Amino acid sequence: MTDKEKMLNGDLYFSGCKELDDMRNSTEKIMAAFNSDITDHAKRDRIIRHLFNKCGQNVFFRGELQVDYGCNISIGDNFFANFGTILLDVNEIIIGSGCMFGPRVGIYTAGHPTPYQERNTGLEYGLKVVIGDNCWIGGNVVINPGVTIGSGSVIGSGAIVTKDIPPDSIAVGNPCKVLRKITEDDRKYWQEKIKKY
Repeated sequence: MTDKEKMLNGDLYFSGCKELDDMRNSTEKIMAAFNSDITDHAKRDRIIRHLFNKCGQNVFFRGELQVDYGCNISIGDNFFANFGTILLDVNEIIIGSGCMFGPRVGIYTAGHPTPYQERNTGLEYGLKVVIGDNCWIGGNVVINPGVTIGSGSVIGSGAIVTKDIPPDSIAVGNPCKVLRKITEDDRKYWQEKIKKY
């Protein structure tokens, strides 16, 4: 099994192998082109459609975007990310439709051995991150390896998400914990606000 295959399998792999180095170098050139003119939306759309595994309709990144490979990222329709998104996709990052990211959201699939002696071998691993449909991820949120965020959830600004979040939840903090469920009362409150608009 190659290091790339081990990486995508969630096993320990060596990130400095030639195949992965070449892939990252190629992606860095592509990302430099993507980030070179943040107002050329048609060009940026073409680039992410070429780079990502899957890319739905109306996918928009505001400002700079950083990725490791890009080819391990799948995004559904109607996605918006504010400035400074980081997607470290050594394993799959799957983002559903109707999601919004605040500024400086980071999704990190990469992990390393805890003891420094083993960490210093250069071996690492990656675990898939999944974000369901219609999630709102607040500014400066960090989502760690192996996390699943259920559809319809809201993650408050500055949260560090280390464990799965169930659907239709408001979750905040470091470490991120569910504050409460999103209820019918929430819908009624916002429907009244929207009526007044």
